[in-house]
Amino acid sequence: MCTHLLRELYYMIEAVDYRLIKVISFSYLAFGVLVACLLLYGITAPYGRYARAGWGCYINGKISWFVQEIPSFVVPLLILFFSDCTKLDRWSNRILIGLFMIHYLQRAIIFPILIRGGKPTPFFPFIMAFMFCLVNGYIQVGYLAHHGDFGTSWYLAGNFYAGILLFALGLLVNIHSDHILRTLRKPTETGYKIPYGGMFEYVSGANFFGEIIEWLGFAVAGCSLPAFAFFFFTICNIGPRAYQHHRYYLEKFEDYPKQRKALIPFLF
Repeated sequence: MCTHLLRELYYMIEAVDYRLIKVISFSYLAFGVLVACLLLYGITAPYGRYARAGWGCYINGKISWFVQEIPSFVVPLLILFFSDCTKLDRWSNRILIGLFMIHYLQRAIIFPILIRGGKPTPFFPFIMAFMFCLVNGYIQVGYLAHHGDFGTSWYLAGNFYAGILLFALGLLVNIHSDHILRTLRKPTETGYKIPYGGMFEYVSGANFFGEIIEWLGFAVAGCSLPAFAFFFFTICNIGPRAYQHHRYYLEKFEDYPKQRKALIPFLF
């Protein structure tokens, strides 16, 4: 059985099927709407501060984060090394793949190393995140390496540069916001505190805002169905979580800044 599974995985990596990429991308759109509805109407994803019993055994926070995110870094490497990447002669494709892998280098390897403490993650949300990262790494880099026909001068287009700028700004906001959250508590302290500084002066979900801007930039630069579907699903998945964090802060802290929004500065 293991040999058969490995053979099937090799075939998927060797020949990335665009029809499969489209099916998965459209499923992101449909599933994203469902996830957003569930999260906005009372369900909290059971990890982090909302972790609770009934969602499987608990896994160490650092280990779970590394394992669940690393497929989006490893699968692209497998595609690049073990398949005939016919579109890698285009600089635009190379740059977009580089942006994707920079994010997951930071998210899968650097971020878990820097975690201070961190609550254990229930198995169900862990395995769901693992599967998503596995599939998403496949369709994003598979599309760019095999099917992304942007033309030889796409890297000179205005939207390409605008997208890269948005991605870079979002990445910086995300990293800086994570740093603020990590340093809120002293090593001996527990519980939650009000975050201040950076984008937290404007929104409660500054780290989520940064990640959404990243993938907006990726979608603007790439102008592809897989990139847009990923951006849309990201909004549907972590946008409601930012709103849940905002309500949590308002309920827990009487002195929480009233002018601060949940996700979008000055608006929402």
